[in-house]
Amino acid sequence: MYKDLNNSARKDLLKKESYFYDLPEELIAQHPEEKRDMSRLLVCGRDGSISHKHFCDVTDYFEQGDVLVINRSKVIPARVFLRSQNAETDYECLILRDRSTGDFRGEALWECIVHPGKKFKPGKIFFAKNDPSVRISVEEVLENGNRIVKFIYDDCESFFSLLDRIGEAPLPPYIKEKPEDPSRYQTVYANKEGSAAAPTAGLHFTKELLEKLEAKGVVIADVLLHVGLGTFRPVKEEDITAHIMHSEHYEISAETAEKINTAKKNGKRVFAVGTTSARTLEGAFAKEGEVKESSGETSIFIYPGYELNVVDCLITNFHLPESTLIMLVCAVLGYDRTMAAYNEAVKEKYRFFSFGDAMLIR
Repeated sequence: MYKDLNNSARKDLLKKESYFYDLPEELIAQHPEEKRDMSRLLVCGRDGSISHKHFCDVTDYFEQGDVLVINRSKVIPARVFLRSQNAETDYECLILRDRSTGDFRGEALWECIVHPGKKFKPGKIFFAKNDPSVRISVEEVLENGNRIVKFIYDDCESFFSLLDRIGEAPLPPYIKEKPEDPSRYQTVYANKEGSAAAPTAGLHFTKELLEKLEAKGVVIADVLLHVGLGTFRPVKEEDITAHIMHSEHYEISAETAEKINTAKKNGKRVFAVGTTSARTLEGAFAKEGEVKESSGETSIFIYPGYELNVVDCLITNFHLPESTLIMLVCAVLGYDRTMAAYNEAVKEKYRFFSFGDAMLIR
């Protein structure tokens, strides 16, 4: 799976500091472009070529029979503010993963990140800040510090409709203001709730752009990967191979597997929309030895030295310095070409991170 990285020059690619770059704060996008597909697009070839386009031009780089793989996971309003009885202090709960073992109306068990942690002891009861009829019971403290909590609510509604009332989207900390239109933090094709953060490369697509690709003979395939907040977990270890990657739930349908395998057989390319789609495909391949109908957990960590098995091209945003996401991009494009592309993007004042501009690696 990984190439040999024994020589000293390549060993540097295993050091966290190798993935740092200077980014002026004013280039961190605070709002999405008015039109999704009018974001800028930096087109990067594996031959070192760089072109400056707009996202609506992405169709020019596809051929008939190529496959575009999208992640249909939908962001849930996973950030819930709580109060304890007779207290005015706000507490916070970030919902990560469904731990319910059955369909119990009016109850739901979820793994959460809580703040401040010392207040969330087993047996403690909290109430949703904006709806005190919703009770939250701390059930268990996990080894990683997360909590298993039980939501107890009116059984006339689903848990996700409850979250629509009491929660909000947990935007990354570098975004200082909520978007006026919450739908701009969702892809146009999202249809299954479960992500705590948006698969942001997909935010650039419009329904019209997808229709244009299909009219060109491009095959649209979907996977599911529920993005966890671990996506934003910084790499703290100086040796990146010591970093423990978060685990996320994924699903690949038989139909999607067939589309990808047919394309590969016919010499066509697989374009992954975002690091989430790329990790889904590559993680499933590493686990199954092929692309086939499957589901489960993936914690694949892709960094330079990794040999791609499924993904040929990648559509992605610009990522934080020293993050696992920029390491994945370096594995796809090559380290030197990636850092050159990022320096070019800074020079040309591209917009960075979740609401920013995009790259196409081909």
